[in-house]
Amino acid sequence: MTKTALILIDIQKDYFDCGLMALDGMDVAAANAARLLVAARARREPVLHIRHIAGSAEAPFFRPGTLGSEIHETVRPDPGETIIEKIRPNAFIGTGLEQALRAVGIEHLILCGAMSQMCVDATARAAADMGFAVTVVGDACAAASVSYGSVSVPSSHVHAAIMAPLAASYGKVVTTDDIEGSRAAGNGQTALQSA
Repeated sequence: MTKTALILIDIQKDYFDCGLMALDGMDVAAANAARLLVAARARREPVLHIRHIAGSAEAPFFRPGTLGSEIHETVRPDPGETIIEKIRPNAFIGTGLEQALRAVGIEHLILCGAMSQMCVDATARAAADMGFAVTVVGDACAAASVSYGSVSVPSSHVHAAIMAPLAASYGKVVTTDDIEGSRAAGNGQTALQSA
């Protein structure tokens, strides 16, 4: 059976309403991530928390040593769960993430977190390129609204524009209910990775 790990990406306080970079839908995404976390713990699957720390105290958010850079209590790590700090969107760059996964034979990654268009996207693509099977839980991710030139794009459209190419070329994009239903049926990785 394929060995799976849950990776929670940047579910940090600055992304919530009281933070410096509040994202639309972050509360819902975090609640769904918490459901995934409870289920992974119950199955005794490896859980890795990714924490972004900005390189400067002048950064717009995730400043070193601040409350906003801490992992949100919704998905607070348990003792023994791995926390990996990064400074780039791709959680594999300059970290021990790949080594930690390979050391315990992980082949399949379930990814959730924020932001959809940055760290989730970069990490999912890198993981697929490294040969991991990738499942992104879309409703456990949140995006920011963005603009380019005179075009403003709402967060829901940004999120959809990222999930669509991930699903087309890099892995599966599913919902939290899909994961729970598949696992309850006893066909966890097989159902998520097939077709």
